[in-house]
Amino acid sequence: MSENIYTIISPLSGTMYRRPSPDEPRFAEEGDEVKEGDVVCIVESMKVFNDIRAEYPGTIKKFLAENEDALMIHQPLVEVIKK
Repeated sequence: MSENIYTIISPLSGTMYRRPSPDEPRFAEEGDEVKEGDVVCIVESMKVFNDIRAEYPGTIKKFLAENEDALMIHQPLVEVIKK
């Protein structure tokens, strides 16, 4: 994999959500620019919602998991092209 691409991984097992609630827009889409600290998705684990944030500024290349996917700990979630 290219050096300028990093992968955001799930820090815990749970369910991934790409939007804060069903009637709101997604946190991010492929091709969106993100800043360090921007929320790209959330993972619900044991009824606690955990923000998953961009680690570096860049462009979202690809989501590797989708809305409501069941996740394992350390599962890759999002590829980001680092600026």
